[in-house]
Amino acid sequence: MSRPKSKTATATTTATKVVKKARTSKVVKGTKKISPYNKFMKTELAKVKQTNPGIAHKDAFKMAAQNWGTAPENPKPRTCIRFQTTATKASNELIKEQREKCFAELGIQPYPRYAAPAPEYPLVNHAHMHSRWGKSLDSGAKLTDAKLTIQGRLVSKREASKKLFFFDVEQDGQTVQVVASQVRYDGDSAQFRAVNRALMVGDIVRFSGFVGKTNTGEISVFATHLSELLAPCVRPIPLRSGLSDMEKRFRNRHLDLLVNPKAKRVLKMRAQALQYIRRFLDSREFLEAETPVLSPSVGGASARPFITKAMAFDETMLYMRVAPELYLKQLVIGGLDRVYEIGKQFRNEGIDADHNPEFTTCEFYMAFAALEDLMQMTEDLLRGMAETLTGSASVSLPGDGADSTPINFGPLFRRIDVMQELRKHIPELPHTLNEGSLNELQSILAGRDIPVAYPHTVPRLLDRLIGYYIEPQCVQPTFLYGHPAIMSPLAKCADSEQTVSARFELFVNGKELVNAYEELNDPNQQRVKFQAQAMERDQGDDEVPLPDSAFCDALEAGLPPTAGWGMGVDRVIALLSGVTHLRETIAFPIMRPLAK
Repeated sequence: MSRPKSKTATATTTATKVVKKARTSKVVKGTKKISPYNKFMKTELAKVKQTNPGIAHKDAFKMAAQNWGTAPENPKPRTCIRFQTTATKASNELIKEQREKCFAELGIQPYPRYAAPAPEYPLVNHAHMHSRWGKSLDSGAKLTDAKLTIQGRLVSKREASKKLFFFDVEQDGQTVQVVASQVRYDGDSAQFRAVNRALMVGDIVRFSGFVGKTNTGEISVFATHLSELLAPCVRPIPLRSGLSDMEKRFRNRHLDLLVNPKAKRVLKMRAQALQYIRRFLDSREFLEAETPVLSPSVGGASARPFITKAMAFDETMLYMRVAPELYLKQLVIGGLDRVYEIGKQFRNEGIDADHNPEFTTCEFYMAFAALEDLMQMTEDLLRGMAETLTGSASVSLPGDGADSTPINFGPLFRRIDVMQELRKHIPELPHTLNEGSLNELQSILAGRDIPVAYPHTVPRLLDRLIGYYIEPQCVQPTFLYGHPAIMSPLAKCADSEQTVSARFELFVNGKELVNAYEELNDPNQQRVKFQAQAMERDQGDDEVPLPDSAFCDALEAGLPPTAGWGMGVDRVIALLSGVTHLRETIAFPIMRPLAK
């Protein structure tokens, strides 16, 4: 009569069948049991080493394992247990049901409260392990006194035998191997096998043991205690096949970050960029401020706002801000000479590679400063940021070939006078551009077959001409200055005729990164310019904000000569990180709602 299986063995076998393919091997009487996989690997290892003299055993083993996987007649090896990536909803539920049943039968609490490890096994992060022992230990060395605990996500599991398991545990981008051998475990052998077999790729786990290196030279934790499950993964994670479909990536951002290292690197670079900007401004005695996101008025930029209602104010209409400019300038009026804000703006517009309805900007305002000061600060900021984040002032563009010229923030930025450059291409361009120039500009655009969307206003048509003739030239960092005054209703004029604004834009790779100008501080002129904007709104441009009389009243208290500066943070991060779409730089970009 055969001996019945133990309770733990039965539970583990049931759960394991759901996610891995069982392998069988013939047993010859009087001989040692050898699986087809082990037999293949023994032969293949010899071939790899023969054809690659001097190759490390670890690298040879990987090559041999790859050869096993490419042979169609071979079953999937048990040495690398990973979840399937094409699991259906039904199979997801089956995995969850079987794992919960397994945990119950083994007496494992799948979602325990977190408790610190025992004091004699201090918690060590993976980066510290690699830096302290990665190069100092010889292959095969064991430091039984160097006791520690590691924790993280299980990304690979290899079952060498019933008594030996290998795990790869990842934490914050660093991976450490764990060797769990029954030889080093003093407890029940059936429990050792059952618990280790119950662990699956994706689980959050913890192991305690000592440091050492395997015979192949891999830094490892040699577990002396039973594996601990901190949280199970009951849905498949595509660690093996990856996740490349853009729609699936951004609708399942948690999976995207788990399987695509570049996605995680971009978000880390974003955090570093924001830290750098704050350090840069703080070191120059700027004060970080916070201004309202919801307001009964909207201004600071021409954009269609999001609108909501405030129940506390009898459903008064409120706008989500499109720019913090008017509030920040009021802080300068109030005596805060240098202020900045890094925050979200919301514009109810389209979505493409360079635009997102929710985006991040940095704006600062500096009293007693002029345009040249802002240009110098812009060069210093972007040059220093590129060097800090990428290690060089030269940044390669995504998808570039070997002969492509990278973006170089090192030299002084090129400067282009907008009106002078436009007249090179359009000799008949009117010398004075104001509200009466609309018909002439329409004729110029029509005569050159340059399409432009409605509504047609003088600022929109001028912006279209600049975008058509000048912006494509701005691959390397380029300051565009000398804009017509009608394009900049919040800026001072740089000439006595009041026709040219004291303003610049910075373009890199054909995209606007920075907009800056000397702030208009004459309340009477500001009211006149607001009225001119109101006429554009009457012409059908609903992106033009309504006149803000409260801001004009604030100007009457006296705004010092002030220079203002704004930068699109998402675009800068996209450029430095080498991605082509803004949503790559946003943790959770907005997506079109799925149809019900």
